[in-house]
Amino acid sequence: MAFDEAVAQRVRRALARYKEVTERKMFGGLVFLLRGHMCCGVLRDELFLRLGPDGAADALKEPHTRPMDFTGRPMVGMVYVAPPGFAADAALRKWVRAAAGFTAGLPAK
Repeated sequence: MAFDEAVAQRVRRALARYKEVTERKMFGGLVFLLRGHMCCGVLRDELFLRLGPDGAADALKEPHTRPMDFTGRPMVGMVYVAPPGFAADAALRKWVRAAAGFTAGLPAK
């Protein structure tokens, strides 16, 4: 699997305001870590987000989302967003900031 570099660049811009962001190739895509915790990423042309159980439940009510099931089993607190769900830069920023807000609340590694 690969990731869409154009989507990755958009995510980088959305995360520019946060300190301690690193990148790692994982799951065949690109993962963005915030303070050592997985925050969000790009797999193929889709965005994936760590939102926590409550945030993911809310996100799944939105169009173009589905549970992240990379392993064949849904990952608790994680969702995929298909490209139409983040076509506008404002929508992508909203999703990425939601993931960063959840991840920033986790204890530092």
